[in-house]
Amino acid sequence: MTLISFVVPAFRVQGYLRECLDSILGQPETDIEVIAVDDCSPDASGDIIDEYAARDQRVRSVRLPENVGLGPARNIGLDRAVGEYVWFLDGDDWLAPECLTDVAERLRVTRPDVLLVDHVRTHWNNTATRSAMAEVFPESPGSGTFRLRDRPQAMHLLHTAWNRLVRREFLVDLGLRFAPGWYEDVSFSYPVLMAARRIGVLDRVCVNYRQRRAGAITRTRGDRHFEVFPQWHRVFHLMDSWGSATEALRPAVFERMIWHYLTVLGNGQRIAPELREAFFAQITADYERWLPPGGYPVPDGVEGIKHKLVATGRWRTFSALRAASRARDAARRRARTARRTVGPVARRGARLTRDGLLREYYRAELRRPIDPTLAVYAAYWYRGYSCNPAAIYEVARRLAPGVRGVWIVRRDRVDAVPAGVEYVVAGTPAYYRVLARARWLVNNVNFPDFVRKRPEQVHVQTHHGTPVKVMGLDQQRYPIGAGRMDFAGLLRRVDRWDYSISANSFSTQMWDRAYPATYTTLEVGYPRNDRLVTAGPDEVRRLREEFGLDPDEQVVLYAPTHREHLPGYRPPFDPDRFVQALGDSGRLLMRSHYFHDRDRRPGRPKDWERVRDVSGHQRVEDLYLVADVLVTDYSSAMFDYAVLDRPIVLYTPDWEAYRLARGVYFDVTAEPPGAVAATFADLLDVFRTDAVRSDSAAKAREQFRARFCTMDDGRAAERVVRQVFLGEPGERSTHC
Repeated sequence: MTLISFVVPAFRVQGYLRECLDSILGQPETDIEVIAVDDCSPDASGDIIDEYAARDQRVRSVRLPENVGLGPARNIGLDRAVGEYVWFLDGDDWLAPECLTDVAERLRVTRPDVLLVDHVRTHWNNTATRSAMAEVFPESPGSGTFRLRDRPQAMHLLHTAWNRLVRREFLVDLGLRFAPGWYEDVSFSYPVLMAARRIGVLDRVCVNYRQRRAGAITRTRGDRHFEVFPQWHRVFHLMDSWGSATEALRPAVFERMIWHYLTVLGNGQRIAPELREAFFAQITADYERWLPPGGYPVPDGVEGIKHKLVATGRWRTFSALRAASRARDAARRRARTARRTVGPVARRGARLTRDGLLREYYRAELRRPIDPTLAVYAAYWYRGYSCNPAAIYEVARRLAPGVRGVWIVRRDRVDAVPAGVEYVVAGTPAYYRVLARARWLVNNVNFPDFVRKRPEQVHVQTHHGTPVKVMGLDQQRYPIGAGRMDFAGLLRRVDRWDYSISANSFSTQMWDRAYPATYTTLEVGYPRNDRLVTAGPDEVRRLREEFGLDPDEQVVLYAPTHREHLPGYRPPFDPDRFVQALGDSGRLLMRSHYFHDRDRRPGRPKDWERVRDVSGHQRVEDLYLVADVLVTDYSSAMFDYAVLDRPIVLYTPDWEAYRLARGVYFDVTAEPPGAVAATFADLLDVFRTDAVRSDSAAKAREQFRARFCTMDDGRAAERVVRQVFLGEPGERSTHC
């Protein structure tokens, strides 16, 4: 018999589900199965489950035709489980490495009905909060088992389904199922403990309980939080049906109920102000209904006062006490802030610079009406006219002629703006004016921190590549690669987004977890790649002529990515030896951060006529179109170039170091778009032997395109313009 059946329900967890499944399947203990239940999720969760099931026989995929909710989805998984124990793990949480070894050993040795395990709350800012295990069991609980009546303090551990493994036969015999609705853990977790004859506690952290910044019900206001009441009612109805067997536990269970109600009420992110009085009244009603005849252990201190106010139904006093407590906490925060900022404020007031005057001008412009026809575009920190914003701008001129598009560029990049394109120079009064009054803000990076998005404005984040390296909040786990990144500031900028454009499902999944906020995802392909789809042979011929490339020449574009964590690093690459390997008809175009100002460097290639530095060329799409082969490493260029279905070679001399220091989302050397070379000698051999065009390279490229390029059909920009500018229904969009 399989030892553990993991039941993993999935709904809107596409950004986290891979980490969850990997944490299970990567454990040393392999006597497991995973029943992953797609609860008719509107995102890619179901596709991810199918992907894992196809490559690992321990995973079973269950796709539900309609959304049933977390509790019923767990029941469906339970019905399919065959393991001796069942572990209900949520799709956005994950296991600690190698924890399953200790869990399996404890299960095999003690055979408990229920095994409670420890957890940490893992927050979006990469901090962790320990559970109450140390307070509940100040001394080690040991490896023995017990009944709840002997250690009722076990009820003070978090009442969730995922911090306990339950013996499947015991659960089936008990007939206990998850109830529908929110707070479904309550009417499962407490009854399981009360009915168990053998409870074990493993005081090892096994679960990372993800504290999501957006999307969790604990951070969602609404009247559905009232569903906590019927869940607790089920607990007491079960106790009534079980009779004297659980009567001694009633006072402790009652105390937990009132504690839980007050916890929900006290969370300002759950109960809206206008609903709090009604919620409090229901607490009082349940207090009167379920109060044990002999009373219960009332907590000490402020918590005890809250219980007494609930017992007497004194909402006004309770509300006033809460308001006073919040005011006191706010005053303390203001005092701390004042101490930190008094110096900087004084210094800023002493020097009213030109920048200060312009910011005042910007604030004044924010009070003027929005221009309903104005769209502002920017790319790469104002470095010119390019990328996805440029593609959207061009289609908007055609489909939405009533929209006036204005670009923001740096002063030293004005010459790169095409004729007929209106622009303003960054830092000028006109720059501040358009930022303050534009109806649409379109950028492939974030606007500066001072920009305040007005309610009438629409912010479109286009991004500028499918991610290989980790991005956003995920960089917190790789401090070497993240440097001094301000993650709190990043999230303030992300909160301005209304739309996030995604090139493929993989990008959508990664953006969801890297940039958690309430924007709408437009999974439409990359607008800048439209040109790669629509460009015909005549345009390619014209571009090659402009670059001075003969039709029969083999043109290779070398475009490595930037190593933020290794300033000045250059991959080992000898242009002269490379073009020799290409043969007499080979030409090399080099585009990289590391080859700027090449002419002033010693060691310039001898055969300079066959090697050209194109780092300064404004439109990278031109370079893709003229190149016959792309050589890159971990750059997003591979995803764009794959749209052309031409050979790609990955040159990865520092893969292990890059993966460990910078962090990556997947192993490009295991799932490449073509041939892979780990050393420069290997790279030369790839071209000398023509392995670049081998059957295996072509098959790898085909699989890569099927995963990442299916949406690049030449209409991505049009889809964005129709939905964002014209308000037409979107073909592909999801809310985070």
